[in-house]
Amino acid sequence: MSPAGKKFEYAPAPESRAVVTLRSSYGLFIDGEFVDTADGRTFKTISPATEEVLAEVTEAGPTDVDRAVAAARRAYQRTWSKLPARERGKYLFRIARIIQERARELAVLESLDNGKPIRESRDVDIPLVAAHFFYYAGWADKLSYAGLGPDPRPLGVAGQVIPWNFPLLMLSWKIAPALACGNTVVLKPAETTPLTALLFAEICQQADLPPGVVNIITGAGDTGRALVEHGGIDKVAFTGSTEVGKMIARSTAGTAKKVTLELGGKAANILFDDAPVDQAVEGIVNGIFFNQGHVCCAGSRLLVQESVYDEVLVSLKRRLGTLRVGDPLDKNTDVGAINSAEQLARIRELSEVGEAEGAERWSPPCELPERGFWFAPTVFTGVTQAHRIAREEIFGPVLSVLTFRTPAEAVEKANNTPYGLSAGVWTDKGSRILWMADKLRAGVVWANTFNRFDPTSPFGGYKESGYGREGGRHGLEAYLDA
Repeated sequence: MSPAGKKFEYAPAPESRAVVTLRSSYGLFIDGEFVDTADGRTFKTISPATEEVLAEVTEAGPTDVDRAVAAARRAYQRTWSKLPARERGKYLFRIARIIQERARELAVLESLDNGKPIRESRDVDIPLVAAHFFYYAGWADKLSYAGLGPDPRPLGVAGQVIPWNFPLLMLSWKIAPALACGNTVVLKPAETTPLTALLFAEICQQADLPPGVVNIITGAGDTGRALVEHGGIDKVAFTGSTEVGKMIARSTAGTAKKVTLELGGKAANILFDDAPVDQAVEGIVNGIFFNQGHVCCAGSRLLVQESVYDEVLVSLKRRLGTLRVGDPLDKNTDVGAINSAEQLARIRELSEVGEAEGAERWSPPCELPERGFWFAPTVFTGVTQAHRIAREEIFGPVLSVLTFRTPAEAVEKANNTPYGLSAGVWTDKGSRILWMADKLRAGVVWANTFNRFDPTSPFGGYKESGYGREGGRHGLEAYLDA
């Protein structure tokens, strides 16, 4: 902050787009090659920051899904499941190293297609992607030591559907453990963010991965449905909305398919009166405004102990006044573009509902670009448990602030949600952290931090946040017949 309390003025520091070579159109990646669709349909993927068309992408139909699943089955039976485990690990190590070598290219493409700030793609997403492949490469020849039985076996062909908020990171969460365990995969990226998955297909070629081990098919909901319901799939892994997760659970019920679902969240970030306020405010900002709030485990509900409410709110508003919203490729940008017009409409709708229901809305002075999909960081105060903005997942840069008096009240309010993906606790007392972690019904509880991820640590939720775990040793279980 300057002495006048305003943001420092920084000259633009754009990352070069020249490191990315975009094709005008992309086919499907099946059996180790890019191929045309049998149905001949395509759609366009755009930059959410400018609405510029980036590329034309193939929409896979049922025939294409059949081809991809058949290719994965052949590769599983003839090649991948027969390879010694240490050889599978070598391929994963090779992929991880190529990801590191092409990190700048991947980061720029992720920000172009998704809208997230380049410093997040560069410093968080892509390093974690490589880390997941390195981590699971190490597990490939050690599965019998994972505590999942003396002779765990792969399931077969995994059908995987990933969301648009962390396109390449979610890909690594799905593909790395599946391959390490000896499965082959057919993966469908989100229709608004397919480009880094298609670049990953090129990386598979560069790594000389046997044809059919990884197949990438692009499309929207109908493509995902055809993949999930395909009779040749042995395992379904889905990350996305709770509504779609429920449909997948219904469609796979009564089948032999193994299923993991990582769905929505409405996490509570709980701040006690003994917490260091400035440190906590940084965690609050990271918890909800990181990746424009497009995070399933975002700390979208801030629970503040009443005695420090005023101090926290002043500090929070002061910090939000320093955030820069704008060009995702500018290294100074803190908050990028909303991923799509549809998501922006939902964020606006629920924010208007919050105002209509009596909550007080505040945003820092913020000049938004004229083109693209943008929403200013927003804080609602005067929120109660009855407000829709406190109950429903907004999936945007919108924070609801509530208060509590006692730890027991904080736990009760935090757990008063159909979700159970994550939570945060800010306090100086270690005993209180452990007590809260035991009481909170959340898959991940962060202590004096938020939104920190590591490939060695399992991630997943309870209730309508899904079931199963990804990451860590626990993430292997979903891909093994143990």
